[in-house]
Amino acid sequence: MKESILSPTAIIIILVTLLSPDASLGEPRTQIVRLMCGNQREHNSSIFVMNFVDVMENISVQMRTSGFGRAVVGSGPDANYGLAQCYDDLSLSDCVLCYAEMRTILPQCFPNNGGRIFLDGCFMRVQNYSFDQEYAGPIDTAVCDNRTQKSSAFQNSARQAVVQAVSAAPNNNGFARAQVPVSRTNESAYVLANCWRTLSASSCRACLQNASASILGCLPWSEGRVLNTGCFVRYSETNFLNPIPRNGSSRGKVIGIVVSVASAVLVLIVGAVIGFYIWNHKTIEKKRKGSSDAEKLVRTLHDSSLNFKYSTLEKATASFDEANKLGQGGFGTVYKGVLQDGREIAVKRLFYNNKHRAGDFYNEVNIISSVEHKNLVRLLGCSCSGPESLLVYEFLPNKSLDLFIFDPSKGKALNWEKRYEIIIGTAEGLVCLHENTNTRIIHRDIKASNILLDSRLRAKIADFGLARTFQADKSHISTAIAGTLGYMAPEYLAHGQLTEKADVYSFGVLLLEIVTGRQNNRSKEAEYSESLISIAWDHFQQRIVDELFDPNLMLHNYHNIDVKNEILRVVHVGLLCTQEIPSLRPSMSKALQMLVKKEEHLPAPTNPPFMDEKTMELNDTCENPTSPIIYGNHDSVASISQSIFYPR
Repeated sequence: MKESILSPTAIIIILVTLLSPDASLGEPRTQIVRLMCGNQREHNSSIFVMNFVDVMENISVQMRTSGFGRAVVGSGPDANYGLAQCYDDLSLSDCVLCYAEMRTILPQCFPNNGGRIFLDGCFMRVQNYSFDQEYAGPIDTAVCDNRTQKSSAFQNSARQAVVQAVSAAPNNNGFARAQVPVSRTNESAYVLANCWRTLSASSCRACLQNASASILGCLPWSEGRVLNTGCFVRYSETNFLNPIPRNGSSRGKVIGIVVSVASAVLVLIVGAVIGFYIWNHKTIEKKRKGSSDAEKLVRTLHDSSLNFKYSTLEKATASFDEANKLGQGGFGTVYKGVLQDGREIAVKRLFYNNKHRAGDFYNEVNIISSVEHKNLVRLLGCSCSGPESLLVYEFLPNKSLDLFIFDPSKGKALNWEKRYEIIIGTAEGLVCLHENTNTRIIHRDIKASNILLDSRLRAKIADFGLARTFQADKSHISTAIAGTLGYMAPEYLAHGQLTEKADVYSFGVLLLEIVTGRQNNRSKEAEYSESLISIAWDHFQQRIVDELFDPNLMLHNYHNIDVKNEILRVVHVGLLCTQEIPSLRPSMSKALQMLVKKEEHLPAPTNPPFMDEKTMELNDTCENPTSPIIYGNHDSVASISQSIFYPR
């Protein structure tokens, strides 16, 4: 179908729209100019990431209302000081898009402890110290477009425009623009100058004076930008300037040369029509555009029911209101949402949407959408075409298992019957991943916070961002290490060798946590102390495992010897799953069988890997005892075969 030619009436309507004070047909200018990362490593990775995420969230709220945001989270070497600002000719809606682009790129600096990013429409900086008053620094630089050399006439106009904007900005809240025509041509030189709002007028003036000297060094080239610590300046032969939005009209100042009314009208009409089509096309393209993985996902899911519009999810979560926040992890936050049809959903919002995280996003959609099981969280859809990557899951009102078993008060809600049901459900979900598909799926991050609970406190495995698949004829795959310290199998942590036995190990840790109410994961920054696995192993050898039981379990039929033996059996299976040698660990289907068939004899476990997680070195080995263990009506484990162990 051919597009119709715009009538004069249509042109007038477009012009009225463009000239309306409420109109915002601007360009968010999300093109990346430069990413600059610090040269020092973060002090504590887990604390740094959490602080960074909080800074981004705090700034995000401010950007929606003022186009500027500052936040400080944490203290000492783990502190995060953040600043973000859109250039003053961006509307708030365009500013949100520009900021969303920045917050997905800046995390590429991790694990360095700071960085700054310049886009053509906005700026952001994060450091572990306060930098509000800084306006100059050693990494200040000019970025020149070395493709087209311009005439001396253009160079003269560019110099005039730079001088005008730089002179006007300090007395105009740090922002000014200029447009100077090139003599005897239809060209103009366009300039934008913007200081960060934390600077005083004198600091802004000093920053822009440095910038003007630097940017003129880009001439005779057609485009130049200066990326200074306290300001941004750009000149171009192309008109990149947006109409000043109503919400920013008091801050903006346009300096220009008045042309004749007739010429202005003609240029305005032609420019308006062409600009409208260009803007419309770019807007559509930007909504579709993300990382290469996101684009691939868009094509893959184009006709799929998994697709959600970004605007739909934003509305469902009330623009990701803090009141709807369900939880937060190192790479994103989960919000409760309600769709128009009344369905409750959980929306996972990814912050670290660089190429690596985009790959994890695609991986999670691809894997979880390919399997279905009552103990796997159901993926309802995703949004990969907006400014952020979003995953949509079924809403589970009781959140995650860790909120119960590690809380002395909430733990009372989980009696042994409920905990045992959660254990069996988790095991059945893992069996489905490992054995009931043509391609094996290894979760890689089994832990209490990734076991969600439905309204009846039934377990559902969540978070497949780190999951990996490989064919049945492969013995293992070698991959970059990722997961949670304290749950990772020794052969994977030390050598990157990944098999299903890595999930079995994590499951074993989870069993011990569910029984004891203690968390095995500890910070790698902390001084070495015995892990939960080591403590459980020592108690197992001394036949005093019941001393480790979560006190909350004593409130629920602890006097029943059958319940006690069932708990002891779970600890035994946990130790079998956490043995140092992967081949000795049971498969998940065998572990499930051991848990369900309570009359079945269990082999004696060998010792767990006494690993120093800071050095990733194993500290001893063991022999392999094979005699079975039988549970009976007695106070502790009986018939344990004698084994020879090297001392720790």
